[in-house]
Amino acid sequence: MASDQERRELDEKARQGETVVPGGTGGKSLEAQEHLAEGRSRGGRKRAEQLGHEGYKELGHKGGETRKEQLGHAAYQELGHKGGETRKEQLGYEGYKELGHKGGETRKEQIGHEGYKEMGRKGGLSTTDKSGGERAAEEGIEIDESKFRTKNK
Repeated sequence: MASDQERRELDEKARQGETVVPGGTGGKSLEAQEHLAEGRSRGGRKRAEQLGHEGYKELGHKGGETRKEQLGHAAYQELGHKGGETRKEQLGYEGYKELGHKGGETRKEQIGHEGYKEMGRKGGLSTTDKSGGERAAEEGIEIDESKFRTKNK
């Protein structure tokens, strides 16, 4: 719980237009941002219950695609980078490492052993100057990208 002094400082920042509560964007005071964040969170939980896991996942995917169209590829990529950096700061080194490991395991399950192996071959060809795909093409190394497409899509 923030002290009275900390709350006053946060309230001042909020009154200057800064978002000081995650999910409180648009609130003109600390209290308003807290209420907005709580309402949005409650609304999100309710919508998730209504749609179920798959429906809610699809809703998020559509929202992401819409946002990408609005921002354009480069700005959307930058947004993702900023989000990744923020998440890395939140989790710390060990937490971020664990998150990457879990993601790798999930990806391996999605594409199977052969697909994961093929993806590793391509990645192993990459350098700081060129992607693995570019090097494979230049050196005549065949990479079967169909092997690392997600199976269930």
